[in-house]
Amino acid sequence: MTDQASTLYAKLLGETASITWQELQPFFARGALLQVASDFDLVEVALAVAQDDRTKVAAWLGGGQLLKMDATQAQDWLERDPDLWAVVVAPWVLVQERSTRPAVH
Repeated sequence: MTDQASTLYAKLLGETASITWQELQPFFARGALLQVASDFDLVEVALAVAQDDRTKVAAWLGGGQLLKMDATQAQDWLERDPDLWAVVVAPWVLVQERSTRPAVH
């Protein structure tokens, strides 16, 4: 990772936050939510989006690790109210359901 990418990664990491589905619903309504697979690094995906790394983003979209939020997932999150983590990379909000697995030290 270059120094510039490393600096941007740190900036994005500092901008991530816990968020509720209720707070995200307006972004879903505008079609601005991208869901990141729970086993992926949310900040790494945000970095690729911010840097317009089309190759990585296209691979993740094609592989299902990055998805435009759909109504089925939105309904699931509305009903379950899971712990979510998000970061803004305009015009997108990238969101990820926090893993329920305990942290490994």
